Amino acid sequence: MSVSFAVGFEDIRAAAGLLQGVANNTPVLTSRTLDARANAHVYCKCESFQRTGAFKFRGAYNALSRVPEATREVLTFSSGNHAQAVALAGSLLDIQPTIIMPRDAPEVKLEATSAYGANIIPYDRSEITREVLAQQLASERGLPIIPPYDHPHIIAGQGTAALELLQSQPDIEVLLVPCGGGGLLSGTTLAANAIRPGIRVIGVEPAAANDAALSFKSGMLHTVHNPQTIADGARTPSLGALTFPIIRALAHDIVVVTEDAIIGAVQFLWERMKLVVEPTGALGVAALLSGVISADRKNVGVIISGGNVDLSQTPAWSKST
Repeated sequence: MSVSFAVGFEDIRAAAGLLQGVANNTPVLTSRTLDARANAHVYCKCESFQRTGAFKFRGAYNALSRVPEATREVLTFSSGNHAQAVALAGSLLDIQPTIIMPRDAPEVKLEATSAYGANIIPYDRSEITREVLAQQLASERGLPIIPPYDHPHIIAGQGTAALELLQSQPDIEVLLVPCGGGGLLSGTTLAANAIRPGIRVIGVEPAAANDAALSFKSGMLHTVHNPQTIADGARTPSLGALTFPIIRALAHDIVVVTEDAIIGAVQFLWERMKLVVEPTGALGVAALLSGVISADRKNVGVIISGGNVDLSQTPAWSKST
């Protein structure tokens, strides 16, 4: 029985065509030390080298490119990377974004978003949800909302990272993907299953923000309110109404990693591979290094989702590798 989703592989291919020459085809890097530690052949798709420093530019540009010509202003909400991506895409497409951002977002992301020319509206995570605030403002101002993950064009754009990875490394057997709201994971599962049927796509999220793992295992959407994790990009309360059905049907599993494992992965990538990777971006490597994933000498792809590190926070990351 075939299953229909809000997004298909043809949408990902269309997004790839639209992004050609605009988004970076980011490098795939390897490390003999990582291979030895993980007991696998590991291929890291480094979206930390993407425009705005994260994969989010792919979905943002794809979505804003499809906004009606008469619409020159949009509204979105984000903890940082989607905000920067929408701000840059808006400047390239002559669209003015207004972005709802939490007051505790990393300073580097707040500053970069503002520098791209976006209007920023701060909010307190403990007082109101960003979705509710966005709906209020959208109604007041008559603006379309471009959400950070639960949108067909966003999902399609994010799937292009896996498309590029599997085009360059077609023998990948297992693909590890950071998971917050599920935009990257759902897009990746769609692309990977179309290109390489039988591939195991596994989402990775912090144990302190394990809504996706709970949802995947129970078959029902779970919410974790105001999760506290160093991986700020994974502090979403739940998967989306569009991303969850795709992930539930096509992902192989969702696993969780501890805060110490995340910090250890960030430090490993910095020290051994000379990569500046934010905690959310290091989730896949954390799963390998901590033994949560048993690779068994397989060819493993890892999407390093971003590199927007708030350097003022790094002294607190005291775990030694």
